[in-house]
Amino acid sequence: MTNTSTTSQTTSANTTGPGGATDHGFSVRPLGQHIGAEIRGLDLTRELAPDIVARIRELLNRHKALVFKGTGLTTDEEQSRFAEHFGPLTAAHPTVRFTGQSSSNVLPVDSESSVANKWHTDVTFVINPPQLSTLRSVVLPEYGGETLIANAAAAYADLPEELREFAERLWAVHSNDSDYVRPDRVTSDAERSYQEQFVSSAFRTVHPVVRVHPLSGERGLFIGAFAQRLKILGVTAEESLDILRILQRHVTKPEYVVRVTWEPEQLVLFDNRITQHYAIDNYDRQPRKLNRITVAGDIPVNVKGERSYSVEGDSSDYSQIVEP
Repeated sequence: MTNTSTTSQTTSANTTGPGGATDHGFSVRPLGQHIGAEIRGLDLTRELAPDIVARIRELLNRHKALVFKGTGLTTDEEQSRFAEHFGPLTAAHPTVRFTGQSSSNVLPVDSESSVANKWHTDVTFVINPPQLSTLRSVVLPEYGGETLIANAAAAYADLPEELREFAERLWAVHSNDSDYVRPDRVTSDAERSYQEQFVSSAFRTVHPVVRVHPLSGERGLFIGAFAQRLKILGVTAEESLDILRILQRHVTKPEYVVRVTWEPEQLVLFDNRITQHYAIDNYDRQPRKLNRITVAGDIPVNVKGERSYSVEGDSSDYSQIVEP
């Protein structure tokens, strides 16, 4: 588990833009001991130099979630260009199709069609879930609508040693036919259509419950709403869910969670390999829209180096597999 300083840090580097070499300085302020940092003073609309990208990746490995303030981002194209610094982009979604978007890579997280108020890691029902997710504020409610992000590595490290060793041996079946797509109440035809599309093609993938991060080497609990049951002989479905619930409660302990309050022209970048997130439904269903663009990821591995495997569904047209 990584400790972070509570004092602000300042990073500066040279990057080349349309006007030539320019010195860009940006500040980094940790938002908590275990997760989150706020970044100011970095123009994300411009091409970033490799050393700036490397520094952002380093900060992401450390803080797991980065909140960029005053980014200048106003378009999907600008958001895509920023996300592409970290690898090839995925399609918007494996099953849901959106009309009226400027790019096939953009998934609108829109209160009119869906409310993601379940703890989850993005798209874990495919063989290689996205490595990174970017969320950009587009339309914000007058109040509420915050996003919670949890550090799954800190949760793993907090487990008693015996439970850590037990979890490291477990595998879980992740499916898109999950509680994530079943909200407590359906209020519109748009929501109903979204749910139907979400499960229009079946995906099931077996992932390790403890995943090793390919860059940092940290171990994290890789579960969430799409993890439906454990793949273990002699354990009933009910017992399987009980074990997953125990582990899930550790992930969402308040100490390991950062609460992101949205502002105009704000972007959040989080490591999808070692976090979970939750959209708080506390805004009376006022218009709320964030645009999500994700970066293609690798196939998860457990502590023995064994890889995840697909049981059902072909996601090759959604995302290419990227080796770290």
